[in-house]
Amino acid sequence: MTSKDKTKDRAPREATLGPLLDRLKPGEAATVLRLLLKAHPDLPREADEIARSLLKQLEYEDVAAGIEDEIRALDYDDLNARAGSHEWGYVEPTEAAWEILEETVEPVLDDMKRHIELGLEAEALEICKGMVLGLYRLSEREGGDVLGWAPDFPAEAAGNAVKFWYAGADSPKSRDIRRKMRPPLPQNFLSMVPKWIPMIERILKETK
Repeated sequence: MTSKDKTKDRAPREATLGPLLDRLKPGEAATVLRLLLKAHPDLPREADEIARSLLKQLEYEDVAAGIEDEIRALDYDDLNARAGSHEWGYVEPTEAAWEILEETVEPVLDDMKRHIELGLEAEALEICKGMVLGLYRLSEREGGDVLGWAPDFPAEAAGNAVKFWYAGADSPKSRDIRRKMRPPLPQNFLSMVPKWIPMIERILKETK
């Protein structure tokens, strides 16, 4: 049998394999990947390179736009589902708005933390800048139904992101662990969020 014939024999099997993999759930796909890496010792290094390349595809403008879109998409239906009377008690609209907004930006902050832990600090900085810029724009323009109940949220959330970038922890003044101090946000970026420059500079001083 020629190599050409062998290729023909393999074609039907490969054709049915693709759609199956495409329809796997994320957890199932992760399991397949782990099993492949375990079965083929030569693959982990290549997989690591691909993963790092994927994680490096970050631009702060994209992060900012994503945050803006998600927060502006929140409406009164989201707020009413959380606020008001419930079996556990009454939830003020302002409290509900803060909870919803915190849950909306939390995945982005977690992603920044993940990049720092992986040693991808340039990419983590892009995420931090994106959070700050997106939140700043929301504070300066119409931010949607939910943000209207928590107008101070953008500044506080941006401050938390900057604190973590500078100190690598939610409690930057903690002396229990010696932390690495990261570089300040670039001046050319700060010019895009002029009203928050004093806040960002104050956070930098507090984390030293």
